[in-house]
Amino acid sequence: MQHQKKNRLAWLVLFTAPLTGALVVLISVLYGVKEMPLHTIWDVIFHYNATNVNHTILLSARLPRALAALLVGAFLAIAGAIMQGITRNYLASPSIMGVNDGSALVITLCMVLAPGLSGHMMIICSMAGSAVGAGIVFGFASLLRNGLAPVQLAIIGTVIGTFLSGFAAAFASYYQVSQNVSIWYNARMDGVDVHMLKLAVPLGIIGLVLAMAVSKSVTVMALGEEMAAGLGQKTFYIKLISMLSVVCLTGTAVALVGKIAFVGLVVPHITRFLIGVDYRLLIPCSAVIGGVFLCLSDVVSRFINAPFETPIGVVTAFIGVPFFLYLIWQKGGKKYAA
Repeated sequence: MQHQKKNRLAWLVLFTAPLTGALVVLISVLYGVKEMPLHTIWDVIFHYNATNVNHTILLSARLPRALAALLVGAFLAIAGAIMQGITRNYLASPSIMGVNDGSALVITLCMVLAPGLSGHMMIICSMAGSAVGAGIVFGFASLLRNGLAPVQLAIIGTVIGTFLSGFAAAFASYYQVSQNVSIWYNARMDGVDVHMLKLAVPLGIIGLVLAMAVSKSVTVMALGEEMAAGLGQKTFYIKLISMLSVVCLTGTAVALVGKIAFVGLVVPHITRFLIGVDYRLLIPCSAVIGGVFLCLSDVVSRFINAPFETPIGVVTAFIGVPFFLYLIWQKGGKKYAA
């Protein structure tokens, strides 16, 4: 009975996703330092006037910002859900396992060594950085006794992530590009590049397709690697495709708006609590809830210190840090169980 109830809730989330997404985009577009009257949206759609300041703000700034928040929230939530499933680690997420930091480091190197890099190449380099960051963390953890246990892996990921961030900051400072790369370390949604946003959509779809392709297998993997292998699952290929999805989604998200912590940690747990552990439903529902979560967080960030904007990472940290501590307090060093 409980399983059927969660399944119904999952399908409700998915069926109402377009309406929910449109509603949070509407809220994001209307509210900010300068509030927009509702009829402005109608005017922009049917009577756009390039000389009207409100029309320009809405179309060139507010709308891309809202869409970017939806996409990035969805990308990070899917990446976090996949990482938690294949590692059976309830603390796994792109921000804790060095994925975000590796991506931001490579973007910093690109800003210094290849400042004229195209949007396509910037995203590809960001993906490569995500893979490097994750590889360093998991590689180092595998060398240590009990290094892959949840809390130990989180500590290792945090330490290595801090080192990568520190190295990138020192590199940027030495070459005097700190201001240019600050957006990737203090993510702000107000500077979204529309061209990069257009590139992010197909790449996000690729990441989602990869995630959905292994979703059934990840559900089995979450029960334990030995059990999955016993049931005929090719665990190596599942992990490989899963990490390709994580790298694609996280690298695209960081290249688009910068590092945003805790979305990939918090949202999959909330989604799992609501709809259960079937990754065929967990992944798309995480995408919906993650997009809504980050879009609303972006709206909140505009009012904390109005008329100045607060980096969105501050808002997600207000929720993520207590949640992180709660998970450690509740579960200790135990393995995550689906």
